[in-house]
Amino acid sequence: MKVNKTILIGIIFILLAGAIFITDIFNPIIRPITYLFLMGSSKGKDIIFFGLLGLFLILSQIIKKNIDTTKYLKISIVLGTVILTLGILLEVIFRIQMGIGLNTVFCSMTNGMSSTSILHTHLLKSILGAVLAQLMGPFIQSGINTGVGLYQYLPSFAFIVVLLLPVLFATIVLSMQKRPWFTNFLMAFFSSCLFIGIIDGGMFATPSYVGILGLFLVYRNGFYLNYIVGKVLRDESLLEENEAIQPAYRNRGFSEKRYIFNRFGIYFFVILVILLRFTIAFAGAEPDYYTVDIVNASENIDLGNISVEVINHDTTSNKTTYHIDPSYNEMKLINDLKVPLNNSCEYYTVTWNAYSYLE
Repeated sequence: MKVNKTILIGIIFILLAGAIFITDIFNPIIRPITYLFLMGSSKGKDIIFFGLLGLFLILSQIIKKNIDTTKYLKISIVLGTVILTLGILLEVIFRIQMGIGLNTVFCSMTNGMSSTSILHTHLLKSILGAVLAQLMGPFIQSGINTGVGLYQYLPSFAFIVVLLLPVLFATIVLSMQKRPWFTNFLMAFFSSCLFIGIIDGGMFATPSYVGILGLFLVYRNGFYLNYIVGKVLRDESLLEENEAIQPAYRNRGFSEKRYIFNRFGIYFFVILVILLRFTIAFAGAEPDYYTVDIVNASENIDLGNISVEVINHDTTSNKTTYHIDPSYNEMKLINDLKVPLNNSCEYYTVTWNAYSYLE
C-alpha cells in the first residue's frame, strides 16, 4: 500500500486522537468545533471521532480492485439505520425487564454515574466501555465516561446488536474504495459521526442524523460535489477520477418514482425521526413535577445539598420516591442528584420534563 496524502492525513488524525487522550491542551480549540456535530462533545467522543476519522481515511486506500462501492454505500446506510432502530428497541426491552417507565432517565450509580434513556441511549456504549475497562482500565482517565455502570443491566439482545457494528464498519470501508479524495474525506467524517451516534445517543442524537444524512448526501450527490470542488480548486485529477462515478439515477430508464425516492426519501425519513423525537419528549413529559425513584439506598438520603424543592416523598422496602418542583432544569437535576446519591444507592430514575428546557 503506497503512502499518499490521504493516508498521511489519516495518520495525523489518529495521532491527534492519541494526543487528546493523554493531554487536555487541545480542548479549547477542538471542543467548540466538535460540540456542534457531536451533540455536546466530550473527551471520549473527541478521541473516538478523530481515531475513526483517521482509520477510515487510511483504510479507504487499501483495496485497488474494482468493486461496486455504490452497493456497499447503500448497504451501509440501511444497516446504520437498522442498528439505530435496534438501539431504541433495546432501550424499550431494558425498561420492561427493569420495570421502569419508558419516559424516564435511568442513572446507574455502580462504578460511577452512567445514564441512559430512549431519547439518548448509552446501552451499547456500556458494552464497549466494559471491554475497554478490561483492556486498559488503569489508563482510562476520570474525565472519560465509559458507561460501564449500565453493563450489568443489559438484556442479552444487546450483544447481537453490537455484532452488527463490525459489519457496518466493513461495508463502509468497502464503500470508500476507489473514490476521489473529497468524497473519501466526507464519507470518513459522516461515518465517524454515525458510529458516535450509535454508541453515544442513538437514533435521536445529532451525530446519527449527521451520519445517515451525510452518507446519503454522498450517495445521491457525490458526483456533483466532486465536480464542484474540482472546478473550484482546478484539481484535474479529482475531475478525472470523478468521471468514473456516474450515479445510477443519471442513466436512462431510471423510473421517475425511483428517482424521486432516491432524491427525497431519506430527507423525509430524517424529518419524521426528528419530529418523532420531539413528539416523544413532550408527550412523555411530566410537567407537574419530577418523579425521582431511588432504589436500594444504603443510607438516609439528604437532597438539601442541591437546593431542590421536594413536594412530597414516599418510602417502600427498597425504593424511595420523591416528587420534585418542575421548575428545576431536567439535565441539571439529573447531574446534581449524583452528588448526594454517590455510593448511596444502586440506581435512580428521573421522569422527563422537556418543558424545563423552554424556560
